[in-house]
Amino acid sequence: MSKAKIFYFTLRDEQRKEEKLEWFKNTRFQDIPFQRITPDENGNWINLADTDFKTLLPLANKQTKLAKTKAQENAVFKLFSLGVSTNRDEWVYDYDKKTLEAKIKYFAKVFNQESKRFRGKDVTKIGNELSNAIKSSSSLKANLVSGKEFQFEKDRLVKALYRPFFKQFFYAEQIINDRLTVNHIQMFGEKFDKENKVIIITTGNRLPFSVFSSNTLPNLATFSLDPAQTFPLYRYSESGERVENITDWALEQFRAHYGERKIQKKDIFHYVYAVLHNPAYRKKYELDLKREFPRVPFFDDFWQWAAWGKRLMDLHLNYESAKPFGLKRMDLPDEKVPKELKVRLKANKEKGIIEIDEQTTLSGVPKEAWEYKLGNRSALEWILDQYKETKPKDKTIAEKFHTYRFADYKEEVIDLLKRVCTVSVETVKIMREMERDKES
Repeated sequence: MSKAKIFYFTLRDEQRKEEKLEWFKNTRFQDIPFQRITPDENGNWINLADTDFKTLLPLANKQTKLAKTKAQENAVFKLFSLGVSTNRDEWVYDYDKKTLEAKIKYFAKVFNQESKRFRGKDVTKIGNELSNAIKSSSSLKANLVSGKEFQFEKDRLVKALYRPFFKQFFYAEQIINDRLTVNHIQMFGEKFDKENKVIIITTGNRLPFSVFSSNTLPNLATFSLDPAQTFPLYRYSESGERVENITDWALEQFRAHYGERKIQKKDIFHYVYAVLHNPAYRKKYELDLKREFPRVPFFDDFWQWAAWGKRLMDLHLNYESAKPFGLKRMDLPDEKVPKELKVRLKANKEKGIIEIDEQTTLSGVPKEAWEYKLGNRSALEWILDQYKETKPKDKTIAEKFHTYRFADYKEEVIDLLKRVCTVSVETVKIMREMERDKES
């Protein structure tokens, strides 16, 4: 890239196509006022960021993840991983535990039949012969020809984070999930029942940078468009031993900078969570955060930032037990409600109203609640989106296991909206405190 020569020119965006074509038709190549661009060290040549990002502490990198000795580590986190990629979400997630169990048992029956049929065959030549009753993938085909059997295990039915503020029952087993890896097992144990906390971020350039936390395994598409990357507080060995995932190198960097030997790794975990929520940090490093993992600056008051991070994490991890916000509920009398009640789940941000269905409306949503966004949606909008009634794309699921009806969850959703409204308002409050802090 150091030898690349890039010359760039653009016409005004507001010009019509015909005007641009006419301009190029009447302009000699040597008269075009090109701008010479020098790529940066990573080969980026457009939207170059002029910041001190490279001088900050790396949050994570492959060198540290693969390091055999602590002396080779030079990032805050040792283990990191993308969220789980299932390739068949409709099979392995469900609102209802019994429905999920039925789906997995059916899948196991068909899988085992196919495993006997294709054992030992060429994996590249079985595509058109596979049963379409279950969703296939490259890893599933490899398991079929190897002759593996799939047995349902009830203790693999766990709760997992599917989208922000939305958990579902999940079947945590490697055959049925396309990319349920050793990294995920190191985070939550072989049966995904180990205690842990993870910081989740967006990695990509389609969404605004976002961060969330979870104490359960997150989905790859937690934020929808861009992949979710996770950084756990702990990791677990094959024997089940719990190990702190923040490196000794990071601990020494923080202790040396602040002259504070009492700083612990959990404090750094909270500090990082606060920094990644800081509006000034996100704005300054906006372009950098679209291209690589975050890096961590040393803000002046470590303990203030660690405290903010702990408050935020407590809010986000314990959203289901937050104090309900005082939203006003309005219900039409039964005689005015249609027999076939239509689900709305729509938000009117200007009026502070949430339409639940044709009968029920919530009002009094403060404007701050809409400001707390994860990706392209506010926290409240994530809930509204995930509880809508939609027909499954998978034909077998649609025909045999489509049991979801919003009416069964209406009261639960209303309660959740009130609690997440409180979480949203408190999150925005903390982020505004950060903005007022002159040391950020």
